[in-house]
Amino acid sequence: MDGRKMRESEVNMGHLMQPNQANVAGNVHGGEIMKLMDNTAGIVAHRHSRTNAVTARVDELEFMKPIHIGDYVTFRGKLTYVGSSSMEVLVEVFVEDLSKEGSPERALRGYFTMVALGEGNRPEKVPRLIVETEEEKKVFLEGEKRYRSHKEKKSRS
Repeated sequence: MDGRKMRESEVNMGHLMQPNQANVAGNVHGGEIMKLMDNTAGIVAHRHSRTNAVTARVDELEFMKPIHIGDYVTFRGKLTYVGSSSMEVLVEVFVEDLSKEGSPERALRGYFTMVALGEGNRPEKVPRLIVETEEEKKVFLEGEKRYRSHKEKKSRS
């Protein structure tokens, strides 16, 4: 099984936030944003593995900016690390108020660990991740560090 380049799995998806996604004050529910982030991560993982991928863990979600009805929200997903059957995906969320001038601002980000599943819903080996640039190598090493840290925590419990 050969590898795939980091950029080959990247995903950018946009959504206009609707009233049915928000509370009465017009703030979009965090769960709605998390669902769209999970969907983005799933597409990235599926693109890389070419098989079904499910969410195993979500890390470091921190909401930095509120999202409201009518905001245009962009979800950017990219692989940061690949193990034997698991893949870490960084999903960044950017919000743009279409009624005002200005660039989109980051509203939140999070790391999703996705596991590729094959026949019988068993973990399946995935292609290795080909890193080409210094930035990609840095991102990969940081992802590998998080992966090993989670593995150590899991083995202790």
